[in-house]
Amino acid sequence: MSHSATAAATPTASHDENQQHPIRLYLTVWVWLFILSVGSYMVDILQFQGLLRWGLIVVLMLLKAGLIVSIFMHMRWERLALSYAILVPPVLILVFVALMALESHHTLLTRVLFLNGGT
Repeated sequence: MSHSATAAATPTASHDENQQHPIRLYLTVWVWLFILSVGSYMVDILQFQGLLRWGLIVVLMLLKAGLIVSIFMHMRWERLALSYAILVPPVLILVFVALMALESHHTLLTRVLFLNGGT
């Protein structure tokens, strides 16, 4: 009984050893997160305005989120199907929000043209 228990425990132990990631990877990601955060603050310090400001903020935010999700949430080492199951719904929500914003602009334009034109 003890032999089978030892044999069953050995693959698990070797599996756990393979799952450890080097500390260098986490330190590298931490440095990149720091650099991206400095970039986010520089957008405010340099007082970028308009579309450039919001474009830079969104790009830097998405890069930081991607690093955190892929490394610290271990999404990089997950199966592709599980990654799709977790990452696709938020992307679809963003697409639906964009579609609703476009429709709201169309509705506002239609109301302005047809309701204010008769007065």
